[in-house]
Amino acid sequence: MTKKRYFVTKIAMNIIIKAKNLELANWLKNVIKNKIGGLKKFLKKLKKGQDVLFDTFVEVEKETRHHKKGDIFRTEVKIVLFGKDLVAKAHGENLVKTIIDVKKELEMEIQKYKLKVIELPRRKYRKIKREIF
Repeated sequence: MTKKRYFVTKIAMNIIIKAKNLELANWLKNVIKNKIGGLKKFLKKLKKGQDVLFDTFVEVEKETRHHKKGDIFRTEVKIVLFGKDLVAKAHGENLVKTIIDVKKELEMEIQKYKLKVIELPRRKYRKIKREIF
């Protein structure tokens, strides 16, 4: 009988928040941590069996102080991965909506990155295996 080994990977996201031209209130910190912190589930399969810490830089900004309408809020998120930085930006009228837009954009970026890191080496291995046998 062989024992199955389960690799436990702990993923920690260090979220650093910076605000320009607006006050960083507790509700805003909570929204950012909930929305951006939810991206951890997409990063689980990048390193098997290793504990991983990702630095995530979030910048929220009110672009001008005197405008009241239009695209006055900007959100930018940068996730520092293994030799690769994933960056997403969004502009809009509503600050929470820009955070949600950035999250959606980062989900797509992470999926593309995972495809390159995980799936392409598998395809190469399968191709070599077919050529040998």
